[in-house]
Formats: sequence, structure tokens, C-alpha cells
Amino acid sequence: MKKRTILDAKGVSEHIRKIAEQITHENGPGQAVVLVGIRTGGAFLAARLQKVMAELNPFPPPLGIVDITLYRDDWTRMAPTPVVGKTELPFSLDDKVVILVDDVLFTGRTVRAAMDALIDYGRPRKIELAILADRGDDYRELPIKANYVGGVWGTSPEQTINVYLEEEGFDDHVAIETQKAS
Repeated sequence: MKKRTILDAKGVSEHIRKIAEQITHENGPGQAVVLVGIRTGGAFLAARLQKVMAELNPFPPPLGIVDITLYRDDWTRMAPTPVVGKTELPFSLDDKVVILVDDVLFTGRTVRAAMDALIDYGRPRKIELAILADRGDDYRELPIKANYVGGVWGTSPEQTINVYLEEEGFDDHVAIETQKAS
């Protein structure tokens, strides 16, 4: 495996702050905004966004987590018995601006699954997407584009972008990884 770090811990923190500032600027104080992270990486990033937004706004948005396991179009291929995590939405989604948060945007299928899940919990006024790392439009399979993006890195089909976070036992960093041909 060949690994190239594209963001170190400082870069991850700076990109999260940039996204938090954009969300705060676009939605202003007093808006009915909620943050919902896609379990697991998106949930950790949403919590970090909420923390930074609390520094920028006296009324930070509430935080929720959505598990998309059973909404994925490939869940039957993942494992004989998929592991379903808990969805935690301690607020109504009705008439809210939902900022859906994930770590990497590639094909768009994860985001589509998350939107399907959210609609089962209410009728948001609007759903916006915040992504730390976007792999670009070349391999997008669905017409999905992020509203708030930390950075865009074009990759080849053999490459992946992986986000490593302290919450999962790593030093914060983002890397492009290439599987070496055997």
C-alpha cells in the first residue's frame, strides 16, 4: 500500500474551521440549522464542527447522528448480517436546514443513502452537505455535490482517500492511498 498524506493534524483542524465558518456565514445566527453526521467518520467531524461553531456563534446547532447501513444499495453484499449502528436525532428535522456531514465524497451513494434515512425522520426545509475531502466529479455516480468542502483531490480508481481521526485511535490526518499491484 502506497500512502501519501494530504492533510496533517493542523490541516484537518484548519479545514474543519473553514467549513464551520462557511456554514455559520451562509446560515447566520437564529436559523433553524442542525448538524447530522453520517456514522462514523461524519459523526466525529460533525461533533468537531459543532465545537468550532460554538466559538463563532452563541447558539451552535444541535448535533445528530444517522446510521445508513440499511439504506445502502449494497448492504446485502457487505456481510451476511450487517452491523447496524444507532441513529440519534434528538430533535425534529421538520422545517430545519440539515447540514449533513461526512468525511469523503466519492460516488455519492453514501450521501444518497443518508438523505433517504433523513426523510424517514422528518421533512427538512433543506439538506446541505459538508465534506472534509471531495474526490472530485470524475467518479460521481449520482448528481450530488457538496455545499461546504474542506478540499478537493482528484484521484484514480485505484486510489482511495482515507480520513484518520483521534476518535478512532489515530493521529489526525487525511491520506491518498494506492493499492500496489501484485
